[in-house]
Amino acid sequence: MSESMPKLRVHNLAISLDGYVAGPNQGPDHPLGEGGMRLHEWVFATPYANPEATIEPGVDDDYLAAGDRGIGATIMGRNMFGPIRGEWQDHEWKGWWGDNPPYHHDVFVLTHHPRPSFSMDGGTTFHFVDDTPEAVLGRAFEAANGQDVRLGGGAATVREYLRAGLVDELHLAVVPILLGSGERLYDGLAGLPGYEVATVAHSPAVTHVTFTHSAA
Repeated sequence: MSESMPKLRVHNLAISLDGYVAGPNQGPDHPLGEGGMRLHEWVFATPYANPEATIEPGVDDDYLAAGDRGIGATIMGRNMFGPIRGEWQDHEWKGWWGDNPPYHHDVFVLTHHPRPSFSMDGGTTFHFVDDTPEAVLGRAFEAANGQDVRLGGGAATVREYLRAGLVDELHLAVVPILLGSGERLYDGLAGLPGYEVATVAHSPAVTHVTFTHSAA
């Protein structure tokens, strides 16, 4: 894909040393699973995410900012949108983020149980789609209007797009903890076929590893 074409990007996907991006038993009381918040402590320690942080901006801030830059639409799995599984009992659940979600653009939620789209404050519109990764990505690129598309979690959604070879950039924030169980990214990927490490950077809290899709 040429530099002038929009890309599908994964940014700041926090992952444990044993490959988990969320802990076990996800639910309303544990959106990231039991112990999963430990994966994101580095985020809330940064001035970018927390204006009250006392440390100076650094490499973690740079990566967080890069993840928001040039994004015109988002794709995520239903598990990232909320804790409800199976058929929707009602349409009251509007996501984890309150009345003004942080996206401010179209968000495509992958689910086998579509529901009507709805708009929130700040310009975020959620669409619930049951289609192939390629078809959903096509809709997201159209909505992004020339900008890139960001791929959110969870692990199953990222794996699906990696297996299809649709992810152009994958940035993992490797946190030096072990979770032992939960949602594991690497299962069924056979070593990220078609991807190669492009950059590695370190902060005192995490190691940032960026993969790009190889030209071969």
